[in-house]
Amino acid sequence: MSILIKDVLLNGKETSIYIEGNRISEIGAKVEADFVIDGTDKAIFPGLVNTHTHSAMTLLRSYSDDLRLQEWLEGNIWPLEAKLTEDDVYWGSKLACLEMIKTGTTCFNDMYWFMKGTARAVEEMGLRAVLAEAFIDLFKEEMAEEMKKKTMDFVKHVRGMNNERITPALGPHAIYTVSKESLEWIREFSDRENLQIHFHLAETERENEDCKRMYGRGPVEFLENIGFLSHRLIAAHSIWLKEKEIKTLRENGVKISHNPTSNLKLASGVMPYPLMRNSGISVSLGTDGCASNNNLDMFEEMKIAAITQKGFTKDPTVMPAREVLKIATINGGKALGLNVGEIKEGYLADIILIDLKRPELTPRHDLISNLVYSANGSCVDTTICNGEILMQNRRVNGEESILRKAQSVAEDLINR
Repeated sequence: MSILIKDVLLNGKETSIYIEGNRISEIGAKVEADFVIDGTDKAIFPGLVNTHTHSAMTLLRSYSDDLRLQEWLEGNIWPLEAKLTEDDVYWGSKLACLEMIKTGTTCFNDMYWFMKGTARAVEEMGLRAVLAEAFIDLFKEEMAEEMKKKTMDFVKHVRGMNNERITPALGPHAIYTVSKESLEWIREFSDRENLQIHFHLAETERENEDCKRMYGRGPVEFLENIGFLSHRLIAAHSIWLKEKEIKTLRENGVKISHNPTSNLKLASGVMPYPLMRNSGISVSLGTDGCASNNNLDMFEEMKIAAITQKGFTKDPTVMPAREVLKIATINGGKALGLNVGEIKEGYLADIILIDLKRPELTPRHDLISNLVYSANGSCVDTTICNGEILMQNRRVNGEESILRKAQSVAEDLINR
């Protein structure tokens, strides 16, 4: 299918965008197309890229809020997750995909349980995703072997889907839930199969202290020592890091996923962004799951990222609007190794159209500043992923039935 988006605002100038198949084919030319979208009073931007989330946790939105991280995880989230089924995850992921489509995210990096359910939801909803089956062995050899089998099975399953929008990855949870031997196996499997690794790193002070007690060194030094660090690793949170550790991560090609809302809500801390920026390490943006955010709105995430860094550093010039938009688009695409995040000829057609006729976007002295500091996901009128229209005029096919079913599934989960 071909799509022509005519008379749309791109970088402050009116133009037309021609999409052929799943790629941006031409910018500036008005040509015949199977489908024409009137871009009047709209601006075109790349779809946002969420590099750390647990999509099916939409089912746990508003469940057990206002608790400390370990109490929240060990006393509330994990016991409920033990009741999950693949069908639960499927509906939770469909709800997440709906929310992302409605708020302008076209690509996400996900790690959770029963990920075949998430893969099915992504395939049906039309988004782009990098998916990893969570790996937790709790330092038990028998559990580790089971996790290895599940991991290999999921990678094989996703590859067997032959869906260009869905990429398999590896999902070791964290240093405090995965043994040294399993982390080494993950790295070897990643190298052998060319798979990215999605990992929680240095999220809390306690994590760092426990790592020192267990291994005699901090998380980064420990991971470097066992050969775990590589250009395929995306490290979520990465709050409690020193300058030397950030340098080590950069030298090994590690990418960081910044999750400011979750970090603040769980009182985990504030990521040292100025140190990271100065080091040259790649930083992208993620929402984390809905149980600790509590939404998947990347516009909101951009604002919170920017204003948190300004307030924490007492420097209003830190993380300016254009920089945080780049973090949420270009950097996310590069972190995931995908040709997305920019409106350029030859890039994958993952695109959003912003409705400019909105009070929070008026006046438009600086549209990008408006998007970062004034907007939220409801300003997205149209969402296109891989050259397919997923939402137009803020309508997504089947959204009412998804909402009803997800509510029912969530209630049933809590009452089991």
